[in-house]
Amino acid sequence: MKKIFFYNFLPSKAEEEACRERNTTWIVTRYLVEIRDIYPAPIIDLQNPWTIKKMITHYETVVRKLVLPFAMAFEHIFRYWTLDTIRLVTSGHRKNINLWDVTEENNPKNYQNEGILVEMLPNGDYALVCVDLF
Repeated sequence: MKKIFFYNFLPSKAEEEACRERNTTWIVTRYLVEIRDIYPAPIIDLQNPWTIKKMITHYETVVRKLVLPFAMAFEHIFRYWTLDTIRLVTSGHRKNINLWDVTEENNPKNYQNEGILVEMLPNGDYALVCVDLF
């Protein structure tokens, strides 16, 4: 199942009247939903799971966060998580995860329970907070 945000651009008649009574403007809302994916999710290779290859920028080195664009996070990470877990992250909370650094392919390093977190950034993208990795 794929997770997406559903945006409510048009108010219902009741919501429209409630806004009129309170003398407020309609605010677009969004909520997370699961949909059937047209294409099946990629099969996870248990020998090499969760592979995301990315060049680290100077900004990421300074802030010690690996920035993941919104689309990448939803396509390669969130589609495998439960809806409740994603709601937790998209509402501003942090989520502990396990991370494998495969920079040296012959000697990968597993960062487990070492402060590796996924968090939402103010611009809507996501970040892996991994101080020890940098």
